[in-house]
Amino acid sequence: MATPPEVLTATGPPAARPSPADLPIVRRRRPGQWIGSALVLLLLGALAASVLRNPRFQWGVVGDYFTTDAVLHGLTLTLWLTAATTALGFALGTLLAAARIWGNLLLRSLSWGYVWLFRSIPPLVQLLLWFNIGALYPELGFGPFSVRTVNLFGPLLTSVVGLTLLEAAFAAEVVRGGLLSVDQGQLEAAQSLGLGRWRVLRRIVLPQAMRSIVPTAGNMLIGLLRSTSIVSVLAVQDLLYSVQLIYNQTYQVIPLLLVATLWYLVLTTLLSIGQYYLERRFARGAGRGALPPTPVQRARTALAGLRTRVDAR
Repeated sequence: MATPPEVLTATGPPAARPSPADLPIVRRRRPGQWIGSALVLLLLGALAASVLRNPRFQWGVVGDYFTTDAVLHGLTLTLWLTAATTALGFALGTLLAAARIWGNLLLRSLSWGYVWLFRSIPPLVQLLLWFNIGALYPELGFGPFSVRTVNLFGPLLTSVVGLTLLEAAFAAEVVRGGLLSVDQGQLEAAQSLGLGRWRVLRRIVLPQAMRSIVPTAGNMLIGLLRSTSIVSVLAVQDLLYSVQLIYNQTYQVIPLLLVATLWYLVLTTLLSIGQYYLERRFARGAGRGALPPTPVQRARTALAGLRTRVDAR
């Protein structure tokens, strides 16, 4: 039987076929992606150049007012208002979520009604209603102990109460969704071992529920940080109101608004970084393999690879 011609070489004996591991790997060419990326970079460069070169932005004025005492005072009040509202809102929201899940018919109905009511009214309308609560109830108290609402509900307390009640309505749904994400079989196994309710909640339910709660809660916190700017309508001297006081005197509207914008960008970035590492902490032991590398770990890996290529050359 004749040897097939495809296995014959010039010298006669058949040639050995290369193994798949020895074959060169050729990446697929994607000219469309390279052209699109080049166009995007060109547009971003043009936008950055226009922002930096436009004298109407007045970047020198932005740098002069970026760390003034008035701006830092407003920034401090914004941070305090965000922290206080978040803590109080999630505390009340957790109680509402527990009543919605484990309460009787009356508690479940009250929790559902609270969430429905405060999620339906816009935040600005709620703040204005609380600020004018004295028109409905001039005095609040029990028996001989009473206080005039005009002396009690000032602009700052109104902001805390209004934002806390609004935040609690959304936090209740976030916490409820996280608690319901825990497998019911684990709760039954814990009860069969004789564990108490609070121990089951602290050791089994919350660590797993936080994987679902943290991402949404982080988005709510960032949204609340930005939403605190609406308290400026009540003359609360937050970051935005402090900036408004300055440009009402200097008439430099755009530079002062840029000051507030840059501070909000800085705070949002820091909160996003904290949310990222908090999600990594609660993702441990979730059965999803190794955790993704952090940006610092990625930078170290890229630097090590670059050094390896340089040494090889």
